[in-house]
Amino acid sequence: MTSYPRAHFWTRDSGILLGGFFVTIFLIVYIWWPLAEEYFTYVDWSGAWWLYMDWLLLGVFLFMSITIIARAILKTDMLIVFVGICGGLAIESWGTQTNLWHYYTAERPPLWIIPAWPIASLSIDRIARFLDWTVEQASKRSKTTNLQSLFSIFYWLTFASFLTLMLVFVSPTFDKSYTWLAMILCILLIVTPTDHRFALLTFIAGTGLGYYLELWGTTRECWTYYTNETPPLFAVLAHGMAAVAFWRAGLYVKMVWGKVVVTFILLDRRGNQRRM
Repeated sequence: MTSYPRAHFWTRDSGILLGGFFVTIFLIVYIWWPLAEEYFTYVDWSGAWWLYMDWLLLGVFLFMSITIIARAILKTDMLIVFVGICGGLAIESWGTQTNLWHYYTAERPPLWIIPAWPIASLSIDRIARFLDWTVEQASKRSKTTNLQSLFSIFYWLTFASFLTLMLVFVSPTFDKSYTWLAMILCILLIVTPTDHRFALLTFIAGTGLGYYLELWGTTRECWTYYTNETPPLFAVLAHGMAAVAFWRAGLYVKMVWGKVVVTFILLDRRGNQRRM
């Protein structure tokens, strides 16, 4: 089971993280101002402007703003941000290069969408941790002993279903190496779980947030899938799979970094002993 250090809802790092979030949004709007200006032209500022506001976008924006500051720990959150940026760039490159989806700007991929991935990753991390805490408290009260086995069963059912859906959805791009790499990675992640429970809860958290992100993006035609669905079921579930992949990648990065640090410490000690 994945454990996290206890912290208050608002920590010393929450302000730093929230500030970084707003700076990122400001930079996106500033650098890609023509896109933002085009968006604002749809609002009738002289009349009932609230009827033209994108309340779904504002709602998602507010939700993620609140969740990313919850129990923020900058040391671990920076790893989530790093993995989210790298993973988001890889996913967007795969999807746009294989024409599974395309953006209205025709960029492959557009750089302005990449910051959304680490922001969403932070929000999903908070949701997954809350779900894990809720399950832990419920299991203590009910004194259930076979809870882990139930999560294992649902894990395999969920991810086997996702993999089947993925094979169907990406079948038009079987001639692309990007697709085969993505499929192999998903299979490896699924068959080598480290924690069935937290992996499943992370998948649920990513899918839940992913639905609203995909609903906004596809209905506003910011991005469009080759099936023209708004949104396709696979795209929603893929956010859950991506969240699991990012979580697992973070674990590997921490493990490798820990070994590197230990190696340097041992080498430094040996060097000091020789000099003595």
